[in-house]
Amino acid sequence: MIEDIQTQTIHNAAGTKTTVNAQWPTFGWIRANVHRFFAFGLGAGLIRPGPGTWGTLLAWVLWWPLSFVLGTDFYMALFILVGFAYGVYCCHRVAQEMHVDDHGGIVWDEMVAFWAVLLLVAPMNLGWQLVAFILFRFFDIVKPPPIGYFDRTLKNGFGVMWDDVVAAAYTLFIMAIATRMLG
Repeated sequence: MIEDIQTQTIHNAAGTKTTVNAQWPTFGWIRANVHRFFAFGLGAGLIRPGPGTWGTLLAWVLWWPLSFVLGTDFYMALFILVGFAYGVYCCHRVAQEMHVDDHGGIVWDEMVAFWAVLLLVAPMNLGWQLVAFILFRFFDIVKPPPIGYFDRTLKNGFGVMWDDVVAAAYTLFIMAIATRMLG
């Protein structure tokens, strides 16, 4: 079941005000379908405020058992690619089911993108991983160009996933500069 939690006034692209009901699913609703369960980050996307941050945090926690089970960077990279492809499908399907472009509780995109960051950053110490976490969340929330452009224009499962991949690329770029400068 999806519950209406509040009414919001938003400005659409034409600049006019529209009143909408902000819907938030229940755990029972996401648990009833495997695609919903993964799209909502195993339930992390239901935590408010900041479901994207909670999803990213869950990705960080899950990185360690995943890397242990999968073993090598090759298999982790393959898992991330499969996770991206599956995310395009499941995020699109769940967003369509909810009649939205990208619901805030859909956090599979943050999880997969942060796993891509961790693939390169995990060998560093926890301090650098924390910096990567903060940078990734910053870029995902602020959405500097072209992240915001992709977020606004790509209205499908690929768009849901892609803006987070670009945020991951920004994170890795800044991390590369920071590690070169600071050691």
